Amino acid sequence: MKKILILGAGTGGTIMANKLRKSLDREDWDITIVDKHKTHYYQPGFLFIPFGIYNKHDVIKPKANFIPAGVNIIYSDVDKIVGEENKVLLEGGKILNYDFLIVATGTRVDPTETPGLKDELWYKEIFDFYTVDGAVALRDFFETWKGGRLVMSIAELPFKCPVAPLEFVFLADEYFTKAGIRDKVDITYVTPLPGAFTKPIATKMLGNLLKEKNITVIPDFYLESVDNKEKKIKSYDGQEIPFDVLTIVPVNKGDDMIERSGMGDDLNFIPTDKHTLRSEKYENVFVLGDASNIPTSKAGSVVHFAAEVLFDNMMCAIKGRELRAKFDGHANCYIETGFGKGSLIDFNYETEPLPGTYPLPGVGPFGLLQNTKMNHYGKVIFRWIYWHMLLKGKELPIENEMSMAGKKKS
Repeated sequence: MKKILILGAGTGGTIMANKLRKSLDREDWDITIVDKHKTHYYQPGFLFIPFGIYNKHDVIKPKANFIPAGVNIIYSDVDKIVGEENKVLLEGGKILNYDFLIVATGTRVDPTETPGLKDELWYKEIFDFYTVDGAVALRDFFETWKGGRLVMSIAELPFKCPVAPLEFVFLADEYFTKAGIRDKVDITYVTPLPGAFTKPIATKMLGNLLKEKNITVIPDFYLESVDNKEKKIKSYDGQEIPFDVLTIVPVNKGDDMIERSGMGDDLNFIPTDKHTLRSEKYENVFVLGDASNIPTSKAGSVVHFAAEVLFDNMMCAIKGRELRAKFDGHANCYIETGFGKGSLIDFNYETEPLPGTYPLPGVGPFGLLQNTKMNHYGKVIFRWIYWHMLLKGKELPIENEMSMAGKKKS
């Protein structure tokens, strides 16, 4: 019997476990998935916890609920991958052999990478919202905060869900407006990017929206350290920004076992062919989602679209054929803009976010680079789709390859 081993039972690993189990004969193929945690997190929901929109229980479910019958699940830390020998060493010494390996171990935040960040103010006046604990701690802080300087800072690129910090400041504007203290809250958005986003057209639209909401943008800020005594963040070129409360996206890194396996770059992301999603080092190893170094967003939509390509290429590899499917870097993201409205961007490796309608030309119902209530509803509905369809590998009525239909070139 041949063996497929999947490392990581998050979004990507769970989707692939479902797709492969439905398609491969159980008498011929053994499928095993390994993860150190038993809880599955709906990570897009973390954003809403600080503002009391979601609570902790809205974003967690048991991982076992989504792993199909006929797939072995092992809860364990991974020590390392030994690619030359087609095996994975688990913590405690257990060895798993494989014919094909899928690495879907994601990315994690590491606040210890920034001097002073995880110091005496951590979870007191400095918070992340990329973890459940950080989001809950920030919610508790906001409930009694009287106002002051709120700084939203991004430590380093890349990081997962690149629009989430923007959504955070938009929702903060709404939250403090409704609390009656917006005039007492100064919101500053600090980014290493030259503007609100990575591409010009989206940057212009989102930058205008930030200006309308009286949110200050400080671009090209490369975070060097955090001064807990003076409550300032400092850049490598000497800029200093004071804060009363600091919300931060810490440095994002791949799993530590990637480094132990000798398979990653400086941030433990695996060099991966951006079209086939195969490891650049091993022909029988594929990488899905945030664990890879492909040049597109580390976002749930990318995992969804890339999983379709990876499934096709896995089936080709199993049959000994040339990999025929090509991932185009497709990503789309709903952007909560506050007060029951949202925007939407859709792009890939070659095409930046453009205005228009999605997914149907002229019909939508969602508006690209528009600020509408319908886009907000799309974001809200996605949580149900995620739990009930996406994780289970069901087909969604959206093509994995980006289409220019409905987009307007300026």
